Amino acid sequence: MKTTAAGGQQSFSPAVGVVFLLGALACAPSSHLPKQSIVVVPPAAAASPAAQAPSSSPASASAAVADRDDPFLVDLERRTFRYFWETTDPTTGLVPDRWPAKTFSSIAAIGFGLTSYGVGAERGWVTREEAAERVAVTLRILERLPQGDRATGMSGYHGFFYHFLSFEDGSRYRDVELSSIDTALLFAGVLFVQGYFDREVPLEIEIRHLAEELFARVDWTWMQTRPPLVAMGWYPEKGFHHLDWTGYSEAMLLYILALGSPTHPVEPEAWTKWTSTYEAIDFYGQHYLDFGPLFGHQYTHVWVDFRGIHDAANARLGFDYFENSRRATLAQQAWAAANPRGWKGIDAAVWGVSASDGPADIHHEVNGETRAFWSYAGRGIGPRRDVEDGTITPTAAGGSMAFAPEIALPALVEMARRHGDELYTRYGFLDAFNPTFDFPEIAVHDGHVVPGAGWYDSDYLGIDQGPILLMIENYRSGLIWKVMRDHPVIRRGLTRAGFSGEWLDEKH
Repeated sequence: MKTTAAGGQQSFSPAVGVVFLLGALACAPSSHLPKQSIVVVPPAAAASPAAQAPSSSPASASAAVADRDDPFLVDLERRTFRYFWETTDPTTGLVPDRWPAKTFSSIAAIGFGLTSYGVGAERGWVTREEAAERVAVTLRILERLPQGDRATGMSGYHGFFYHFLSFEDGSRYRDVELSSIDTALLFAGVLFVQGYFDREVPLEIEIRHLAEELFARVDWTWMQTRPPLVAMGWYPEKGFHHLDWTGYSEAMLLYILALGSPTHPVEPEAWTKWTSTYEAIDFYGQHYLDFGPLFGHQYTHVWVDFRGIHDAANARLGFDYFENSRRATLAQQAWAAANPRGWKGIDAAVWGVSASDGPADIHHEVNGETRAFWSYAGRGIGPRRDVEDGTITPTAAGGSMAFAPEIALPALVEMARRHGDELYTRYGFLDAFNPTFDFPEIAVHDGHVVPGAGWYDSDYLGIDQGPILLMIENYRSGLIWKVMRDHPVIRRGLTRAGFSGEWLDEKH
C-alpha cells in the first residue's frame, strides 16, 4: 500500500492508498458536517428528482470565463509543462514521482508526461520533432525493460508495470505493487501519443508501432483473479492484492482500456459489475457519485470526453459523468465556503481537497479541539467520511478547469495572489499548502512553515501536475479529448461498456 521512499518521502498509489487511508480513517470525527444522505445505486434504480436536477446552468456558468487565453491560465499551463519537460531524464523518459526530492519514477507520472509532450508541441513550447524524440525515447525504454515474476530486477509482468521504478535501471522500486491503475494511467498517455503523432515520417511511425506493441502485451484478464472485477495489483512475494476495483473512482479509465484491448479484453460484465457498486450522495446541494478526493473525478476525464455520452448507470442517475464531476467540484467549493471546522485560509475563493502532501503526522489543538494532521494522505470530503486537515492542493481546482471554469480559475488566481512565490514558482504550484498549520515549533515532514502564513510544500508531484496541465488544455482547446475520441481502443472500450450518444455515435 504505502511505500516509504528514500529520504523519508512517502508516496503511494493515488487510488490504492486512498482506499487504505479512507478506510482507516472512516471513524474520524464528522459531527461538524451537515447531515447528508448516502444513496446506493442499484442496477435497476430509477433516477430520483434530485438526480435529475441540474447542478447549475453549465452553459451560462462556463461563459463566465470567456477568455480561454487568460494570461494567468496561459502562464500556469506553460510553467506546469516545464515540470515534465525539464525534470524528466531525457535519456530514459522516466518522469520523477516528485521533484526536487529525488526518489523514484512513477509510471502514472510517465503517462501524464507523455501526454504533456503533445501539448507542448501543439503550443509551440517545444518543436514537434523534439516532442516526438522524447516520446520515442520513453517508449523504447518501456519496451526494453524486463518483465517477469522475479521479485527483483524486473520492471513489470504480464504487460503491467510496477507502480514505482528506480531511476538507476528502471526496475521495481523496493517492494511496491504491480499496479493495475497506474499501468492504466501510463497507457492512457501511450495511446494519446499513438494518436497524436500520426504523420508518415520514420520517428512517428516508430512511436505508433511501439505504442501498439506495448499495449498489446497487457493481459487484463490475468488481473481478474476474482472475475469479472479487476484486482488492484499483484506482488511477486504474495500474489494478487486482496481488493478489486469497486465503487466509483479513477478506475473507470482502467475498465475502459481493459474493455478496449485488442488482445486481452475483459468482458462487458466487468463494467456492469463495477458500476453496480457505485454509491450516490447528496452533499452541499449536489447529487453525484461518491468519491471524496477530487482526483477520482478528474483522472479518467483527462483522456476521455464524457460530455453527451451515457452508459446504463448514467441513465439511472439522470446525468453523464462530466456533469457528475462538475457537481463534485461545486460541492467542494460550497463546503469550503461554509468551512464548517473553521480552517484558516479556506473559503469560497480558495478551495480544493484531494490526495496530496501535507505538513506532518501529528495531533494538535486548533480552535479548542485536538485535530489530526497528516503528511501524504488521501484527503477527501463527503457525508460518509471526512479526511481533511486544512490542507489545500491546487490540483483539485486545476484539474477541474474543464468542469467548472467559473470557480476553478478564480481559485487558482487567488491562491497565487495570496501566497505568492511561497506557492507559485517555476513549475507552477507546489503540491499543497495549509494556512492553519502555523506551528513553527513543530518539525514538518516536508516543506516549511512561514510564521503567520502557515505550511508550504517544497515538492511538486507528477500525478498532481498532470491534471492541472492537461485539463487546462482540454478547457482551452479540447486537444487530448479530440485525439482520444478517434482512438479505436477508447471507442471500443466505451462501446463495449454500453456507452452511446453524440460523438461516440458518429460514423468513424
